[in-house]
Amino acid sequence: QVQLVESGGGLEQPGGSLRLSCAASAASGSIFSLNAMGWYRQVPGKERELVATITSGGETNYADSVKGRFTISRDNAKETVYLEMNSLKPEDTAVYYCNANLKYGTYYWDARNLEVWGQGTLVTVSS
Repeated sequence: QVQLVESGGGLEQPGGSLRLSCAASAASGSIFSLNAMGWYRQVPGKERELVATITSGGETNYADSVKGRFTISRDNAKETVYLEMNSLKPEDTAVYYCNANLKYGTYYWDARNLEVWGQGTLVTVSS
């Protein structure tokens, strides 16, 4: 099975910075390609919203609310996506989820496309 393991959440003061990481791994089989990856966030009572996405070629897309403050990047060799969050605001408080679209299987010829979500990591911005 494939899983995304997130890390880096926590408590930070307004104006501070945090860096989230999300690594893809397969307990069995292989990840043959890692396509678009992204970060989403959700607060209680609201729908999950897009924060940022990045394609396998490095093209990025950001929510207007985080443009200029957050940076998404990836290391394809490590199958990892990052979210650098600067100038944090209280309204950035949420559970952040990693998302990946990938090709997975035992053999390449029977590999299938999957969309996988991480377990979520809590980011709290408060003084």
